[in-house]
Amino acid sequence: MDKFFADFSEMLANPKYFNEFAFGIWETLYSTVIATAVAYLLGLVLGVLLIMGERGGIRPLPGPLMKVLNFVINIVRSVPFLILMLCVLPLSMVLLGTKIGTPASIPPLIIAAAPFIARLVETSLRELDKGVLEAAQAMGCTTWQIVSKVMVPECLPSLISSFTTAFITILGYGAMAGAIGGGGLGKIAINYGYNRYNYAVMLVAVVLIVILVQIFQSIGSRLAARLDKRLASGGRRAFKKQIQRDKQIPGAM
Repeated sequence: MDKFFADFSEMLANPKYFNEFAFGIWETLYSTVIATAVAYLLGLVLGVLLIMGERGGIRPLPGPLMKVLNFVINIVRSVPFLILMLCVLPLSMVLLGTKIGTPASIPPLIIAAAPFIARLVETSLRELDKGVLEAAQAMGCTTWQIVSKVMVPECLPSLISSFTTAFITILGYGAMAGAIGGGGLGKIAINYGYNRYNYAVMLVAVVLIVILVQIFQSIGSRLAARLDKRLASGGRRAFKKQIQRDKQIPGAM
């Protein structure tokens, strides 16, 4: 315990640690934001395909293709992140010219998170009342119109909650990446904390990660709740009216 307080006092007195933590927060944020944005875009497309292409969906796809898609998603989701990152690091070398550092961890983060997000999106879209889809189809909406004007807007609060969950998951993945050459707060906790038996540094890094998680979870939850209230006040009739107005205006949809 005496060593812990001594290390903690030394950390507070040394500006080097403040600089390291500030840079670690920046690395954690930018890698997480980029990876989440790209992974969510891929996951959204995959999730829509899983719903749209299933039997009885708005645009059924061949059964073998859907089985292969589900199989690949399940396989990638099943691989532990650290092992998957080791397997994908050669891709980082090809794309970025390095296997070490924060940029090199972004491709593995995207590949690991996209299938997970696809399942989150699939779950969110399944909450949509089939009657709304049937109404949109009855009005002659195209597949793209149903997806962009009905499915996504109706499920937006749930999709935002899924985005928040994905962001926090990728944040945790990024921290684990510090064990095998990644950057950010995970690297500080492992290299400067655990490996040097400096548990004060490790504790501060973990606390900062927890604070980031709490901040983004609160933002995502409040935004989802606010949008949910707006949808509840307008209801599905507002979306149906919007679709009808768009159908009456040539080129609006």
